[in-house]
Amino acid sequence: MALIRWLDSFDIGIPEIDFEHRELVGLINACHEHVLDPHDGSDVSDFLGLIYARISSHFTHEELEMMRLEYVEYWAHKADHERLLDELRQTIVSWEQSHTIDDEALSAWLERWFLIHFRTFDARLHRYVDEKRLGQ
Repeated sequence: MALIRWLDSFDIGIPEIDFEHRELVGLINACHEHVLDPHDGSDVSDFLGLIYARISSHFTHEELEMMRLEYVEYWAHKADHERLLDELRQTIVSWEQSHTIDDEALSAWLERWFLIHFRTFDARLHRYVDEKRLGQ
């Protein structure tokens, strides 16, 4: 069962960013399904690395778009990106040191991160993009 169901309201109006958001939801859902399945843990590092790389790449792309649009909340949005990447790095380091991970906590964190970031920072970016498009 999917952890996050995609809603059209998640679209912010920049096709490339919206595409990446959909991909990230797919990756989060795949991670959730993966950690719930019994496995030996040998691929957890690879999975966490993939999530980190994709999220980091997406954040860079989104930040470039925000700069291009002269987004007034750029620094606050970027700071949230950095906070989220720090938390994910801590998860990776914890795994590397102990080879244990709280599967339910990881899934809950991914869901919380995505939904909270989307409903706050990305929702404000969406409104800004709409205003720019309408020339306000």
